[in-house]
Amino acid sequence: MKAYAKTDVGKKRTMNQDFLFCSTEAVGSFQNLFIVADGMGGHKAGDHASKLCVEEVVKTIRDSEHKTPITIYTQAVDTANSRVYEEAEEYIEYEGMGTTFVSCTIDRGTMYAANIGDSRLYLLRGHIEQITEDHSLVYELVKNGRITESEARFHPQKNIITRALGTDEEVSADYYEKKLEVGDIVLLCSDGLSNMLDNEEMEYVLKHSKNIEAATETLVDKANKNGGEDNISVIVIKIENEDISDFEG
Repeated sequence: MKAYAKTDVGKKRTMNQDFLFCSTEAVGSFQNLFIVADGMGGHKAGDHASKLCVEEVVKTIRDSEHKTPITIYTQAVDTANSRVYEEAEEYIEYEGMGTTFVSCTIDRGTMYAANIGDSRLYLLRGHIEQITEDHSLVYELVKNGRITESEARFHPQKNIITRALGTDEEVSADYYEKKLEVGDIVLLCSDGLSNMLDNEEMEYVLKHSKNIEAATETLVDKANKNGGEDNISVIVIKIENEDISDFEG
């Protein structure tokens, strides 16, 4: 597989509170690992929360003795949540901090993913599809038919999330498992991208860019041109024949 990641502070923020991890090499029993975390909190708290979350998740996955991807993810999420929550309780400068979390790993043709909050994972196969569900106020309004997806992007309460890592003693992530095909493109992003571009714009860029590096750069550029109201983080992954053939053989 090929993967490329980029994070950008955007046009309106002075600090980048997003944190990424992008590895096509093995991390523990995972053959690869991709993470986007979007921190929240006061001065320096958000960037500390996202960085701490990612570091704890990666360390736990690397050291885990569990065998199945979802079990490993659950252990990693619980460990990271406890660490972020404890630091928020202990240090006044980190009070109230938390972070979103979206991650995936791909093994023998199957993608395993986890998410908390409103950072997203998309799959492009012919057309773009959002695989994860946002834990946010506006997403609940969309699900209940009270507003449209287009209206959600501009809703005044679009940044209110209903679930985050590190804000409570316990947290529950959503987990996903999906078979992949050669040529599939997986996109992970923070809401700094998804609030600035609609699905059709993202699909067009992914389909018409010469490679995933160009696609990633273009997505970030377009988010900034559309206002860049938040930090922008993007990971693009291209599934190749060897990622599937091992599974089929």
